[in-house]
Amino acid sequence: MHDSSISLIELGAVFFGLGVLGRLAWRIGVSPIPLYLLGGLAFGAGGLVPLAGIEGFANLAGEIGVVLLLLLLGLEYSAAELVTGLRRSWVAGVVDIVLNALPGAIVALILGWGAVGAMAMAGVTYISSSGIVAKVLGDLGRLGNRETPVVLSILVFEDLAMAVYLPILTAFLAGATLLRGLTAVGVALVAVTVVLVVALRFGRYVSMVVDSPEPEVFLLRVLGAALLVAGLASRLQVSAAVGAFLLGIAISGSTAENATKLLEPLRDLFAAMFFVVFGLNTDPRSIPPVLGFAIALAVITTATKIATGWFAAARQGISRLGRARAGAALVARGEFSIVIAGLAVTAGAVDRELAALATAYVLLMAILGPVAARVVEPVTRAFQRKPATT
Repeated sequence: MHDSSISLIELGAVFFGLGVLGRLAWRIGVSPIPLYLLGGLAFGAGGLVPLAGIEGFANLAGEIGVVLLLLLLGLEYSAAELVTGLRRSWVAGVVDIVLNALPGAIVALILGWGAVGAMAMAGVTYISSSGIVAKVLGDLGRLGNRETPVVLSILVFEDLAMAVYLPILTAFLAGATLLRGLTAVGVALVAVTVVLVVALRFGRYVSMVVDSPEPEVFLLRVLGAALLVAGLASRLQVSAAVGAFLLGIAISGSTAENATKLLEPLRDLFAAMFFVVFGLNTDPRSIPPVLGFAIALAVITTATKIATGWFAAARQGISRLGRARAGAALVARGEFSIVIAGLAVTAGAVDRELAALATAYVLLMAILGPVAARVVEPVTRAFQRKPATT
């Protein structure tokens, strides 16, 4: 009973603290992700007040958080939208991979983390945070701008790339041979293709299986299906996160809209716990040695994301100001970068310093992203008004 009471007190303090941090983030206009990570660092090993009674619940809650993050990300897109986005943005998507994955891979090789560490860090620096980008575009009133479909197309391409990348990374983290690695690539491609075909042709039947007029029953069906699919995917050596993402794509129409409304509060709760758990498992004393690399990566990949958005918008004939806004909107990194780092470190296949580098990097980028999106327009207009020198 004593242990249970201590765990409840610690858990209550964590939840209440997250609420305070979330409110603070809302007031200052930034993503709460950096504050959640800092909270985890403060209460983990080597932190200010280490917590010892909530590890089991926190770790399971963190895994559920990843599943819900990816499920709701899949619910945002229909299969048709994904296919259209892929057709429109594949060239810019390839440029995005080259420009933004290479810096992370190079730094990992410099630090001696090997090919697997390079693959993990490539993913950390590559993918933008869909959640932060969507929130920033909404807050700034840019959802109707001409460049916004370009930004969304890039995000769609990145999400599809993750559906292929995560199973491959999982296989190599498990020490797979080249043959098993190639098998993982094939399984990932087949899984994505099958789900897209099923969603395009039979999505309404998938939706009917989980749909219900009673909110309670509907919530239990959707959540249960997500956890079942995620667990089965994990058993098959495919990322649980990818399984949840593909299920989200297969659910469409009003069912997807209702599921999003019901699951958003749960997602926010468990996702917050995921970021806290990542912080809990990262020793803050390991950050200073890699802080210089994190800052260098932040500077480089801010520039490369802006270049990606500029290139993609230019291909659509958008003005210079729109190109700059598109590039700045893509700067933020967040949930996916932490998911990738968490997979790598939990598997024990890479140096634990990778968690410290990813934490510092995401802290910087989750702050830089919204700031860049806000200041890019006045800065670009100022340069456009600047008279040419003779």
